[in-house]
Amino acid sequence: MFSPFGMLLSPNPPPRRAGAVVALAAVGLSTLIVYPLKHVAPVGSLSVVYLPAVLVVSIIWGLWLGYATAVVSALAFNFFHLPPVGELTIRDSSNWVALVAFLVVAALASSLAELTRARTRDAEERRREADLAAEMARLLLRGNSLAEALPTAAARLASTLELSSAAIDMDAVDGDERSVAFPLREGTTRLGTLLVGAGTSEENLRRLQERVVPALEALLSAALEREALLGGVVETAALRRADTVKTALLRAVSHDLRSPLTAISAAGEAVASSSISASERQELASVIQEETRRLSRLVDNLLDLSRLEAGAAEPRRHPTSIEELIGAALGELACGPDEFVLSLDPELPLVNIDAVQMERAFVNVLENARRHSGGHPVSVRARAVRSLAGGPRLAAPSRGSVAGERPGAGGDRVVVRVVDRGPGIPPAQLERVFEPFYRAGTPGGEHRGSGLGLAIARGFAEANEGSLHVESLPGQGATFVFEFPIEVAGEEPAHDAPTGAGPGHDARAAASNSPRGSAT
Repeated sequence: MFSPFGMLLSPNPPPRRAGAVVALAAVGLSTLIVYPLKHVAPVGSLSVVYLPAVLVVSIIWGLWLGYATAVVSALAFNFFHLPPVGELTIRDSSNWVALVAFLVVAALASSLAELTRARTRDAEERRREADLAAEMARLLLRGNSLAEALPTAAARLASTLELSSAAIDMDAVDGDERSVAFPLREGTTRLGTLLVGAGTSEENLRRLQERVVPALEALLSAALEREALLGGVVETAALRRADTVKTALLRAVSHDLRSPLTAISAAGEAVASSSISASERQELASVIQEETRRLSRLVDNLLDLSRLEAGAAEPRRHPTSIEELIGAALGELACGPDEFVLSLDPELPLVNIDAVQMERAFVNVLENARRHSGGHPVSVRARAVRSLAGGPRLAAPSRGSVAGERPGAGGDRVVVRVVDRGPGIPPAQLERVFEPFYRAGTPGGEHRGSGLGLAIARGFAEANEGSLHVESLPGQGATFVFEFPIEVAGEEPAHDAPTGAGPGHDARAAASNSPRGSAT
């Protein structure tokens, strides 16, 4: 909404050409108004009618246009209303008084207008500087690192102050022919340097030195202190987490390692007795073998977890057959003929993964499913999902496909689902089961592992650019889902290619010897 007061307070006056037009129009209007007023007042006193025009023009357009309006008003008043009418002759000294009054009023009004405009301009600059300080505080003190925030803060500073360029450097930098340097300090400590273009005006340089640099120094000091505090918090959190892991590890060593060692020791002592039968000796030997395998898997899991926690589990990825990998994992578990039912697509493409790491992941997930299946067979299903973007064809749903899988979601990939018919996992524990040393309770309190297998499986899956998640409803079993991207479109299984799926045995042979059938 237009307002003359808004024009008055504007830091920059309107164009002088518009002021000249307004001045002429105002003088003409004042001249016309005097004609009817001459019948009710002495003509010599009617010069005040021209004063509003002089005041408005002086306040809005400044001193010189106000003076000009005053002179034109005096001439018009003299020519049209003071005798002799139609001449510019000044016979009466009152006309000179009117002209001087006009000039004095114009000078005072223009001076007040310039003072008001200067204060308005200064207030506007300080408002913009306050907005700039708030914006830079948000940029420098928010969650991102200081190094990432500095370029954005410098760009914002340059835009607000209309500078050709600006940069904030954390080092001590000297100015050159292309830039002017402002040192940023806290006391005697050098925090960094503000660099602006060499073409910056003297007014802006003074403004930067007097008002912007002190605010920037305070913000930069607070940001550095905040970053140091955050570093201490992160380090404390890391130490606390390491202490938690260490405590859990000690518990695992004291319980999970002691249990198989106790069983092996007891069975070994019994085997040495001469009073046991051959069948009892064979049963004790089986106990020793089983507990040894259990102990070996626990030690392997501890080593795998330590590598994942240290970020040292760098995968050696090669094209690998998922079918052979699952067969190798089943072979390591030494499973019975009815413990697992496989439903694998006949032409699964190769995936680019570390076979050794992913065999460990499959072993852990398969063992977990067998442990919680309640004696029912565990279903293992694998299929290739082709996205619409990856080509004109989509893989037909396999016999083991589950409602809710959407072909085309996530690109071309191989999906492996391990389904048990156990008690299921409560919604609140769906993510917690992947935390190290977390053990989800089962009815009766039996079947409790070390709490490492699923954490290691997810770590190895993600290290190989895949994923592992769980879907479950309480009382309806759990489904652990592996997904691996297919990096080479149209790649065939090529079973003769080396897969590295576990040392010491033929993975394909293990797959062919594993039980097969329709998914249940």
